[in-house]
Amino acid sequence: MHAVLDLLLRPFSSVSALIGAGGWVLPWIFATALIMWTLIAERWWYFHRIFPAQRAALHAQWRARDDHRSWSARQIRAMLVSQVRVAMDAPLPLLRVTVPIAPLLGLLGTVTGMLEVFDGMMISGSADARTMAYGVSHAMIATLSGLVVSVSGMFFLSRFQARVERETESFGDLLEF
Repeated sequence: MHAVLDLLLRPFSSVSALIGAGGWVLPWIFATALIMWTLIAERWWYFHRIFPAQRAALHAQWRARDDHRSWSARQIRAMLVSQVRVAMDAPLPLLRVTVPIAPLLGLLGTVTGMLEVFDGMMISGSADARTMAYGVSHAMIATLSGLVVSVSGMFFLSRFQARVERETESFGDLLEF
């Protein structure tokens, strides 16, 4: 039973060890990753579950109109297309902010890790390899973590932006005059 519990807790102890090795900046990078991945999951859910029904309802609303050619009908059509675009694009600005924040936090971890190296060298009065390795490892773990979070988010952000453009054009074409 104790072995099973250790096996289940191993990922948590690994993350705890990584945070300890990466310095105080790593919890902030993980918080940024949590926010970013929550937004990614929400957009995925929206595009696969909510958007098809929303698009069908707005298309039915347009088809129910008798007038498709007047100036007011064109304005209503533009409003429907805009409404779809705003709904698809709503959380993407926050996702656009979280993606570049992660490497900047990693850079902050790099700077603080290098400051630890310099402090250790100043205290010992020499370039002790052990002291330098500790600070450099803090710096590299923070940098790597920030880059991993950012690169994984960039992929999904570009996919969502392309989908917003594609679906906006497709919905505009669906609402014929």
